[in-house]
Amino acid sequence: MERTLVLIKSDGVQRGLVGRIMQRFEDAGLKIIGLKMAWVDTDFAAKHYFDLKERKGEKVFKLTADYLTEGPVVAMVLEGVETCANARRITGETQPSASAPGTIRGDFAHHGYAHADKTGRAIRNLIHASGNADEAKIEIPLWFTPAELHDYSTDAQKHTF
Repeated sequence: MERTLVLIKSDGVQRGLVGRIMQRFEDAGLKIIGLKMAWVDTDFAAKHYFDLKERKGEKVFKLTADYLTEGPVVAMVLEGVETCANARRITGETQPSASAPGTIRGDFAHHGYAHADKTGRAIRNLIHASGNADEAKIEIPLWFTPAELHDYSTDAQKHTF
């Protein structure tokens, strides 16, 4: 079984979309094995976005870290078959305006990089999902201790695992 980290960012929490977003993953047969709400500080945001400065530069890192720290986030660990790829598919493209209808970002967000640049804010894309299994292996222990991850069976496992 593969695991991935998913964060519902502060805009998703503030807009009351947490339940609807979680439902998308459960509908696809992914199992929630860890779940919490947390306020993130700047130091923790830097740990989470450990390579963003190198990949995108200081400005993007600062905007993204500020976005992650502006309100509470819901963090969850999902488990299932090909969980990273499936969670990313359900989430949609990083830029909401490029996300297909039926994805979380395609259905609940609509702006693009041009709007984010114009307003001087990070792109409001509601959610983070680990990019791949290697990234998930770094991110999950940052957000969850082993005792916070739960092993249990679901009816969906008979059909999806």
